Order: sequence, then C-alpha cells, then structure tokens
Amino acid sequence: MVFGRTKLERGQAAERHVDRAARQRGWRRVAQNYHARGGELDLVYRQADTLVVVEVRYRARSDYGSAAATVTRTKQRRIVSATRQLLADNPRWARLAIRFDVVGVDGEDNLDWIENAFYAE
Repeated sequence: MVFGRTKLERGQAAERHVDRAARQRGWRRVAQNYHARGGELDLVYRQADTLVVVEVRYRARSDYGSAAATVTRTKQRRIVSATRQLLADNPRWARLAIRFDVVGVDGEDNLDWIENAFYAE
C-alpha cells in the first residue's frame, strides 16, 4: 500500500489505517491529534475502563528496525506529558486506567501493535 507522497500524507494515512483497526476492535475514539504544550497524542481511545493512548509510527521499510522502535524515551515523556494535559482538560477520564500503545505501520500495510509499550514514570 502506498500511503502518500509527503511525510505528512504518509503519517495521516497510517493514522487512518490504525484508526480503522481500533474501531474494528470496538474501541471508541475520544481524541485525535491532541496538541498539548510539549507534545501531541496521535490517537486516544476508550476501551471499557481504559483510556488507550496510541502513538502511530510509519516506516516504508524495516531494514533498520521497526517503526515502533523509533519511540525514544524523550518521545515517551512527551506523550505522557500530553496525556496528563488531556486528563486535566477532561476530568471525567481521570479515574480510567491509562495504557500506552505504539503501532508501527510499514509500507506493506502491516501493523505491529504493541500494547503497554511503555509506562508513565
């Protein structure tokens, strides 16, 4: 599958692909491309009593490692920070469990979905 010509187009197409997969799992999207000071959340879903924060990473090829492996400690901290802001903005979700997933998408339309990819420190 060709996702797009520009980095932005490829990223958006990968997010749409992941969103379809999450919805097929019965998850309800509650936020997309949520911007907070210091970070952004690609996709956020409600799955029963859990808020699932999904970081989507696209790589056309995996010759030098998976797309999911590109989520560094710094990126993780930014995601956690943005999640804290999301919860502050939406106190109704404050009692939900939080899970951080990373989904790698490759040029062949494959998803490498890693649940609990990292934890808030």
